Amino acid sequence: MVCLLAGCTVFVPPKRQDPVEKLPQNYNLFTPSHPPSKSTWWEHFENPELNQLMAEAMGQNFSIRQAKARLNQAIAITRKVGADRWPQLDYEAEVSVGRSRAEDVSGRSLSTGERSFEEYSLGLSAGYEIDLWGRISSQQQATLLDESAAKEDFYAAAMTIAGEVAQCWIDIITQRMEQKILAKQLETNQTLQELVDLRFQKGMVSALDVYQQKQALAGVKASLPLVQLQEIQLTHKLAYLLGQSAESELNIQTKELPKIKTLPAIGIPVNLLANRPDIRAAGLRLRSADWAVSAAKADRLPALRLTARATYLSEDFSSLFDNWILNLMNSLTGPIFDGHSRKAEVLRTQAVAKELIAAYGDVVYLAIKEVEDLLAQEEKHRQHLAALKQQLEVSQNALKEAGERYTSGLNDYLPVLTQLLSNQSLERDILQMKRQLISDRIGLFRAIGGSWPKEILNPD
Repeated sequence: MVCLLAGCTVFVPPKRQDPVEKLPQNYNLFTPSHPPSKSTWWEHFENPELNQLMAEAMGQNFSIRQAKARLNQAIAITRKVGADRWPQLDYEAEVSVGRSRAEDVSGRSLSTGERSFEEYSLGLSAGYEIDLWGRISSQQQATLLDESAAKEDFYAAAMTIAGEVAQCWIDIITQRMEQKILAKQLETNQTLQELVDLRFQKGMVSALDVYQQKQALAGVKASLPLVQLQEIQLTHKLAYLLGQSAESELNIQTKELPKIKTLPAIGIPVNLLANRPDIRAAGLRLRSADWAVSAAKADRLPALRLTARATYLSEDFSSLFDNWILNLMNSLTGPIFDGHSRKAEVLRTQAVAKELIAAYGDVVYLAIKEVEDLLAQEEKHRQHLAALKQQLEVSQNALKEAGERYTSGLNDYLPVLTQLLSNQSLERDILQMKRQLISDRIGLFRAIGGSWPKEILNPD
């Protein structure tokens, strides 16, 4: 029987074609270039403070540590499944202690009295399944691929946290810069308030001018606590991302937003398949599902198991290791009726594989969409920033002209107030748009991926 089954075909997954349709050759708003650099992308901003924050986050962030623990779980599962390819040897030992007495035919104890006795027994059992159809090897291949996917999840977690740390750092700097703008605007409004009050006392303006300026001054004061609150919350968030408690002191010294350079080399869409850990993880899980289908198919066929078992009493211990192997037996077992349980398992694993085909296509096309969106965002946000700067220049000229006409008595205070509010709003809008451009660049670095987590993180 063993010889007949030894030549049977082992179930292996068929070679799968690329589960996604033909990818675009280039990005719409970007010409082809070399693949992304392998260096850590935050070095693009050339800021030692950000580099230090990243180093702390990579070592202490809770999400990264959880992903590493999940990777270790996957490694352990792989070892556990791989153990099935080796023979299993177990032992059992038993000690019996008691007392006995001799009795006559009537049940009365004889004068010989009671005797105590001790008996020892030792047993060995061994088992090994011959992997006729590749069930065990398929299961091991599936778990090996799951382990590799868990490693890619670990890298993906690092990429996500790096982006969040950089964004939080940028937002803290932005809030502090906005507070400076508000403080300057508050000083300007107080100066104008004093001017309007003086003109009112001289009867040169009406009380309406005074109230309008007071309203503008109160508006600036009302904005300041909200900006301060955002800075406090962002500081708490950054501490959390660094694996620290919210009350930790973070010594953020950078006072200005970093300059962004020209667009980095982002390659072509097909580069994403190798550079994005989430895409690599999706592909590995799809391959794992294919091996799971093979294991489920093999499980429907008979299994050949070799077993050996021997039990010896104390007086036979001397021959234990000489004779136990002689009890080697083999058995062929297979399902006769299981209520279609194994067939259902095959159908389930096939459905899982189909789901993962769709999931792989989803993550690939989503990645391309993210890169396209971010390229378009940066281009249009640059145009918007340039327009805002032009608008601010015009607003400043209009404010100057309105102020001169007001002091000359040629118009009331409303034109001055209108231009003042417009000017101050544009100053804050420009700051936020500068922040948005840096956010676009951070998002682009995250979207194109890279191999940097493999270089700075140790998953073992």
